[in-house]
Amino acid sequence: MSIEHYENFPVASVLCPPALRPPITAIYHFARTADDLADEGDAPAAQRLDDLRAYRAELVAVAGGATPGARWAKVFGPLQREIAHHALPLPLLHDLLSAFEQDLVQHRYTDRQDLLGYCERSANPVGRLLLHLYGIHDADSLQQSDRICTALQLANFWQDLSVDTARGRLYIPLADCERAGVPPEALLSRQDTPATRALVAEMATWTRDMMNAGSPLVFTVPGRAGWELRLVVQGGLRILDRIAALDHASLKTRPTLGLTDIVTMGWRACCMRRPAARSLQKARP
Repeated sequence: MSIEHYENFPVASVLCPPALRPPITAIYHFARTADDLADEGDAPAAQRLDDLRAYRAELVAVAGGATPGARWAKVFGPLQREIAHHALPLPLLHDLLSAFEQDLVQHRYTDRQDLLGYCERSANPVGRLLLHLYGIHDADSLQQSDRICTALQLANFWQDLSVDTARGRLYIPLADCERAGVPPEALLSRQDTPATRALVAEMATWTRDMMNAGSPLVFTVPGRAGWELRLVVQGGLRILDRIAALDHASLKTRPTLGLTDIVTMGWRACCMRRPAARSLQKARP
């Protein structure tokens, strides 16, 4: 999988249907550029917000048929063609920008529902855009896609705890911190204790359950794209395995995936089995 550094979806990988590589690549560069505006370099937050507002205005303009401006022509030229060709849902693209803007002004989350509200806009639009390209629109599939995408986002948070907390960002909900008796300051100062590890383990279990609940989607997405999705699911689960292998000390060390993990992911992807109807029913909230 060619993931580069935008974690939430593979880009034009070898398993991606060739006809869908242009729109997927266009969506990727749209999201990647917005993420860079929000997160890269040394610009102050106010400048980043201004840049994202200008980026959003450019999206509105090209969606309305205007010629892309010079600053982001390489992003909006291809995206404009794919919006027209595939009728890409514009609200999903706007949701992504909203999440990038939120990351500049909000660095704490009150409870899990608050965090899931962020993931609804930072991660879930990616899966829904891909399902749109695959022609899948039923409610069950959309819900399963949301679970997978949110679980991928959460797994990335727990993987990057040592990185995000060093930058003053805390994605573990404050309500969970309070219940576990772990002050947010202990996490932000990266104090590796039995209590912080237990809290990370709880977050990982929540994330694994969510990923497993969404995984039946791999049997709905057709052909090569379905196999790609199997690898995406297994990749998220493997990150959680690696966190567990560290005894959930990702506050201290960032776990990574290597070649042996890719082999394991491929094997597990091949071994995935369609769940029984009763299991699907139990997975629904």
